[in-house]
Amino acid sequence: MRPLPVPQKEGPRANRDIRGVREVQLIDDTGHNRGVMPFFDALRVAEDAGLDLVEISPNANPPVCKILDYGKFRFLEQKKAAEARKKQKTVEVKEIKLRPGIDDHDYDVKMKAMKGFFEEGNKVKITLRFRGREMAHQDLGLKVLERVKADVGDLAKVEQEPNFEGRQVVMVLAPR
Repeated sequence: MRPLPVPQKEGPRANRDIRGVREVQLIDDTGHNRGVMPFFDALRVAEDAGLDLVEISPNANPPVCKILDYGKFRFLEQKKAAEARKKQKTVEVKEIKLRPGIDDHDYDVKMKAMKGFFEEGNKVKITLRFRGREMAHQDLGLKVLERVKADVGDLAKVEQEPNFEGRQVVMVLAPR
């Protein structure tokens, strides 16, 4: 029977979790570099200050450790990560379906929706579907797509030119 492996904690190691290290580069709580010293001396200095010894750069030789309040450090790291997630914007691909014989009003409604998607920063995939005998008049469908390109030229750029996929033509537009 082997003992269970110790689960790895997320984040930097602190205090006695720092193992396999004889010496560390120590930075004290005021930010001054104390130089290279034995690990247990650095740990004693941290305990005397009432703070924690936190491994900042584990891959350095010797590892860089800093004296600070570990709870406060973790809180600030979580706060930074949450702020980064808040600023992150995911780009979605919205789909607009058209037909070759689309009426003017229907076309205007689709264009209004498309412009809304571009203002939100999303890409738009335009699918123009042919049914039955419409396949004989593919030029009508391509004219509709050219009209779309011309109408959104100032808002968007063509990311993927129109190409046929069976009975439909697909074009992708991205906001400028």
